[in-house]
Amino acid sequence: MTPLPIPPAVTTAPVRAPGNFAVLRQRSFAWFLAGTTLSNAGQWIQQVTLSWLVYDLTGSGAMLGSLNLVRSLATLGLAPLAGLAIDRFPRRWLMLSTNSWLFTLSFLFGFVLYFNPTLIWPLFVFSFLGGVAQAVDMPLRQTVVFALVARAHAPSAVALVQTGWAVMRSIGPALGGFLILWVGPQGNFFVQAGAYALVALTILKLNLPADRSTLTPGGARGNLIEGLRYVIAEPTTRAFVLMGWVLPLFIIPTFSALPPIYAKDVFGGGPEILGALLSAVGIGGIGGGFVTAALGRFERCGLIQLGALLLLSFALIGFALTAHLWLALLCLAASGFFEMIYLTTNQTLLQLSIPDALRGRVTGIVSLNMGLMPIGALFAGVGADLFGPQLVTLLLSGGAALIAVAVYLFSPVVREYRLSAAMGEGGDRKG
Repeated sequence: MTPLPIPPAVTTAPVRAPGNFAVLRQRSFAWFLAGTTLSNAGQWIQQVTLSWLVYDLTGSGAMLGSLNLVRSLATLGLAPLAGLAIDRFPRRWLMLSTNSWLFTLSFLFGFVLYFNPTLIWPLFVFSFLGGVAQAVDMPLRQTVVFALVARAHAPSAVALVQTGWAVMRSIGPALGGFLILWVGPQGNFFVQAGAYALVALTILKLNLPADRSTLTPGGARGNLIEGLRYVIAEPTTRAFVLMGWVLPLFIIPTFSALPPIYAKDVFGGGPEILGALLSAVGIGGIGGGFVTAALGRFERCGLIQLGALLLLSFALIGFALTAHLWLALLCLAASGFFEMIYLTTNQTLLQLSIPDALRGRVTGIVSLNMGLMPIGALFAGVGADLFGPQLVTLLLSGGAALIAVAVYLFSPVVREYRLSAAMGEGGDRKG
């Protein structure tokens, strides 16, 4: 009897995680990264222009805080509705619509400032109308990342997008400060318009999957409640949403409301010093973004997030205590480095915990955390008028450090969190 042939041995090769930067080989994501980076450039040039104009014309930290408040009113009012729109309408159409709105707005306000550069009220109008577009654009771009790349690539993709944001935070403010000197504030708005025109070209290059509405019967109110219930019921999502509140309340006010005061009153400079202070944060953020992308699938993401928040707080405390510009720039660079690690880790784990069917609605609700920024900014601006920017920075940064320690001690959801849990569970849950 002829023996049966022995089948070849079946070997199981270990499944290798994708390279940390392999996502850059995906053409659509590369276009998306370029467009998002250009959009961020326009935003940072806009921020330094508005902040300098308001403080230069009024000399008031409270007015700086009020400017941030006006901008964030749009976020507070529209972010949940923006989430509904993301789950309802084609995402390419939404991206082109918001980008066109920002282009038109920047172009028109450039002419307004050209004919009367001393008016203050148009700056507040521009901030509010720009905030309307950003209320849609910010959660929209967060969800598009997860539509363009595979789940395994998501941590690196989010880190690279945030790195592009940090690059523009480094270049944009410095460019904005020098453009104020070279072509005036109105020229900055025309530069922004040009950036948004280029962003439109990158949107057209995206190969987005077919869109379908994921809303359920029950109208806008029912769908909003569905997203809110998910945030409340899921302990992981809820924990990282609450952690996301720390930046707008305790950290971002130092970066957004106080730099013009530090530049003019503490270091005795002008727009060039303001640009240098903001750029130092961005330079540190670039390093932090690449480090986060290189970490790839590092398991203990919860501990990374808490450690980054603690070191970020210490760096800002050092910034507040120094009277030397060079040392202040080093402290700001360190703060930008750790802020990027904290922000990217928080966003990645949060998005991985959201099911695709609810991504737009939940992201819209999560975006409300930026509406908390004016509370911190107003406190920082008024406090700077009364007590000086250094004491305000110490109070805010000290509060953030205490939160990092408290979460480590009392929140095992964050302290013990593993990235493998996010990879294995978040995308499989259905809304």
